[in-house]
Amino acid sequence: MSSRLAIEIAGLKLANPTMLASGILGMSGLTLKRAADAGAGAVVTKSVGLEPREGYSNPTVVQAECGLLNAVGLPNPGIHYFSEEIREAKELGVPIIVSVYGFSSEEFTKAARVAVEAGADAIELNVSCPHVEKTGAEIGQSSLLVAEIVKKVKGRVDKPVFVKLTPNVADIAKVAKAAAESGADAITAINTVRAMTIDVETTRPILANKIGGLSGAAIKPIAVRCVYEVYREVDVPVIGCGGISTWRDAVEFMLAGASAVQIGTAIAFNGLDVFKSVTKGVDAYLKKRGFRSVEEIVGLSHRY
Repeated sequence: MSSRLAIEIAGLKLANPTMLASGILGMSGLTLKRAADAGAGAVVTKSVGLEPREGYSNPTVVQAECGLLNAVGLPNPGIHYFSEEIREAKELGVPIIVSVYGFSSEEFTKAARVAVEAGADAIELNVSCPHVEKTGAEIGQSSLLVAEIVKKVKGRVDKPVFVKLTPNVADIAKVAKAAAESGADAITAINTVRAMTIDVETTRPILANKIGGLSGAAIKPIAVRCVYEVYREVDVPVIGCGGISTWRDAVEFMLAGASAVQIGTAIAFNGLDVFKSVTKGVDAYLKKRGFRSVEEIVGLSHRY
């Protein structure tokens, strides 16, 4: 793989700037391995909490014309059980970032500590799930709550801490700045956009939870805007996420200020080959334009 693609984020060395996004293929060491083998520069697990959680009843996922709408309800086996999957994933040869959530700063901290003890290379705090009450976006809309969680987690773990932010907030840059000033090592932007869909024949909302999160191509312009705004306010790396399926998408995020990108929904539509096609395209773009590294194009659009 070309040396132009190699990056470093908060001390993590990636062979290329793509990551498996949380929520896709991230519930076992085996599925994480599939993403790593397919070319992902790093992998992010599905969000895991302190205690097991069943999640919502079906239907939990529906295909919209412009992407995927989901309200799965953060189902997971609990961080203690999931530790075995983390240990298995340590053999992947790429950084493993464990996504954790909690209903309090103490729960976030405890889950993060167990993940790090099991071998996580970094933690991603999910303060942005749009469809579970008292966690996720309800926390992520408050700069004070985000700052409190980041400070507590950073005080108890010795690995990089990323914060995944919600677009369902009036000023995402303000929240990002609070997270960075509290010690966050990187900002991931964005999680899904709060949305819903209704069956006109039955007149019922399709998702069992009624409200879910929209991902895919439809949210890419929102995500690019959020990355652009966050990049202007923080001095830590920004990781772009939301609707990335081609190298052009990835480059657009980088020009807006992303040092790396996470890919999720595109896997459902295009398969795991998306990692290689994106990295190959980005490398060709860099070579054609005379850039020596990904770093040289990060934030270039801010010159205008």
